[in-house]
Amino acid sequence: MTSSATSRVAIPARTAHRHIEIDGVEVFYRESLPERADAPVLLLLQGFPSASHQFRRLIDALGRHYRIVAPDYPGFGHTVAPEGFPYTFDSLADITERFIERVGLTRFTAYVFDFGAPVGFRLALRHPEWFAGLIVQNGNAYEEGLSETMRGVTSLTPDTPGAEKDLRGFLTLDATRTQYEGGAARPEQVAPDGWVLDHYFLERPGRAEAQLSLLYDYGSNIAAYPAWQAWLREHRPPTLIAWGVNDPFFPEPGARAYLRDVPEAELHLFPTGHFALEDHLPEIAPLIAGFLDRVPGA
Repeated sequence: MTSSATSRVAIPARTAHRHIEIDGVEVFYRESLPERADAPVLLLLQGFPSASHQFRRLIDALGRHYRIVAPDYPGFGHTVAPEGFPYTFDSLADITERFIERVGLTRFTAYVFDFGAPVGFRLALRHPEWFAGLIVQNGNAYEEGLSETMRGVTSLTPDTPGAEKDLRGFLTLDATRTQYEGGAARPEQVAPDGWVLDHYFLERPGRAEAQLSLLYDYGSNIAAYPAWQAWLREHRPPTLIAWGVNDPFFPEPGARAYLRDVPEAELHLFPTGHFALEDHLPEIAPLIAGFLDRVPGA
């Protein structure tokens, strides 16, 4: 390759794919190998029904310059949990907390998306000293950020007639595809690989039951919103908000609500849906890089 051609190539990051055993759970995670040993750390916390593979392109784009760590939760992706694991958001946070300790992360910026917000804010309440900054991408922490669809989901209990049938409707291939493409400004740029891989994992033994348990538990997050908001007001972490405004689950008011508690937050709205990185990575990745460079002590 000529030197002129080399100058036109965006060299992707090198990424290691690892497993670590934590309390009987074999946690899979991706970790970029940055060029600097003291590179700022970015912890990526995934959403439903995906796993760390949803961040592959982001890691490729930024991982040369930042240490990026992305675990799969129990019940998701390549992580393997033992039979009888209790699928609640508290349990996901417990495993993620021990994972962070085991891999030696002591200070980082957390990227919280969808289910990543309940996990991330639980960690923030336990260990505020860990959080140098916060990147929120369609990760809700406010009542006004719940769509009617989400309000309906969170009202269901195992005793609600027809609840399991309704919730299993969210676990189909068509439903997962809709999560990716719904509201996207550039649906032709949303690769089918994401929803196909998500569905492969959803069909593994026990995975549907794990997701049902978590959906039934989602109400515990809404009950915790006041505590999360109080943490934001008290600690005022440097915050970047990148939000797909056509999200059928967490609409735009949920993004703007953060400004009540962190008025200095940077707010960027995009004409896309839930998985905003799928068609807006070229716009969002530079925002993340610039933010990480400005976060003190990251």
